[in-house]
Amino acid sequence: HEWGTDVVIDMICYRRLGHNEMDQPMFTQPKLYKAITRHQPTLNVYEKRLIEEGTMTKEEAKEIRDFTLQSYETDYEASKNHTPRPEDWLSSRWTGFKSPRQHSRIRPTGVDIEKLRYIGNKAGEVPEGFRLHRQMNKIFKARQAMAESGTDIDWGTAEAMAFGSLLLEGNHVRLTGQDVQRGTFSHRHSVVKCQETDEEYTPLNSLARVLSMSAPLEELLKSDTQAQLTVRNSILSEFAVLGFEHGYSLENPNALVLWEAQFGDFVNGAQVMLDQFIAAGEDKWLRQSGLVMLLPHGYDGAGAEHSSCRVERYLQMVEEDPHHIPPMGHDERTQIQKANWQIINCSTPANYFHCLRRQIHRDFRKPMVVVAPKNLLRNKRAVSSVEDMGPGTLFHRAFDEADENIRNNPENVKTLVFCTGQIYYELVGERENEDRDDVAIVRLEQIAPFAFDKVAKYCAKYENAEVVWAQQEPKNMGAYSYVTPRMMTATRELNKVEKRPRFVGRMVSSAPATGMSKIHKKEYSDIMDGVFLRPKD
Repeated sequence: HEWGTDVVIDMICYRRLGHNEMDQPMFTQPKLYKAITRHQPTLNVYEKRLIEEGTMTKEEAKEIRDFTLQSYETDYEASKNHTPRPEDWLSSRWTGFKSPRQHSRIRPTGVDIEKLRYIGNKAGEVPEGFRLHRQMNKIFKARQAMAESGTDIDWGTAEAMAFGSLLLEGNHVRLTGQDVQRGTFSHRHSVVKCQETDEEYTPLNSLARVLSMSAPLEELLKSDTQAQLTVRNSILSEFAVLGFEHGYSLENPNALVLWEAQFGDFVNGAQVMLDQFIAAGEDKWLRQSGLVMLLPHGYDGAGAEHSSCRVERYLQMVEEDPHHIPPMGHDERTQIQKANWQIINCSTPANYFHCLRRQIHRDFRKPMVVVAPKNLLRNKRAVSSVEDMGPGTLFHRAFDEADENIRNNPENVKTLVFCTGQIYYELVGERENEDRDDVAIVRLEQIAPFAFDKVAKYCAKYENAEVVWAQQEPKNMGAYSYVTPRMMTATRELNKVEKRPRFVGRMVSSAPATGMSKIHKKEYSDIMDGVFLRPKD
């Protein structure tokens, strides 16, 4: 209060006993630690000063010291007989949420279709007189056309529908990262700028009357109100920003908190946060987090620093036994509750919509890594309809073969390909070029926790087929090492016929991808040759 402004205190500290009580710091700093040994402890120095200036007496100082030490002793003794309770998992804001020991039912995440149309239309609207960039104007008109027709809904529009529906339900949505307002690949445009005044406008904050984040839940749930969307472009520090957002997610369970890497490769700058806090935080400190990490990933010839989010790292840290199948029934599955996080790689905008809404429509929280697409953002095949997001719909952990002729004639299938994400559309395109109807392609949308039941089901359906795992990544990266033992367990335990997938992908490599276009195209061709068993030139 003396200066009426923020103050930075340069506090100089020291370790009285070195690194810990077992350390001997005089091995390396003898002169310094001789001085420290002679120096009175901080508590003694402060206590002496308070007594000398008359703030307290010796008797009062002793009383405070004795009371504090006794409270430590009392709590220490009590800890020996302490039995944790399920509610100890959650802080005061988390009333009604469940621990991993308490079953949480699976809920539909679909939304009324007219509400989706309304959100999609508002996501492409700006105030009168607000001058959009010419290209931006075309994008917004296309977004409104998608909402009106209810077809060909792309990634950015589906995301806006997920955000908007959560906002209208009273849930704050918060997204940070580098260039997240427009999206690195110019697909989002959640905040737009007037080309004449530089004024900012957030379309999804005009769905209804925006209430403060601290407003009572009963007010936020009213039909004429909404929570606020916050989208902020961040500084170039993945470590700092991801750490802040993780802390935010721990504080408020009724907010969808997302962090997006500019490219998935850049998340390595935040690896400490992932290893120490996000992957293991619930296990170490009994604190749940619903943080979502969007990590753009895909092999498009962009080189070693702009292709891979290193999904293999997150899969390696999944708390799941590859040789044990937990209960998988719809009404008994607690697989995600007991895992430490989820790894998702969606192939459709609608499934992405559901995975975002699923994060909030649960009575528990779990971090989620989204292996986010790049070229699927504008891929004409990677689109959805409003019916895919309508009432009664939910997230799909896996998709069967989409071609009706192949799906309905499983006895004719010679090759059953499992894959995840972007490569699916490449395989479908190549299959059409080859005019093949003996290759079935199954997509794993949720890589972890693993869909043992779905994998076993499709292997049993296409029982005459060779099983293949196809991926864009090198053999020592991607999901191959994670899925292989689990696919073997699923087929062995559930079908009684063990199947090990044949690998098709890039050769082992220390770098995630090549930066040379010619080599990239050759590697792509080799993957297609491997899947469709084409003779090499």
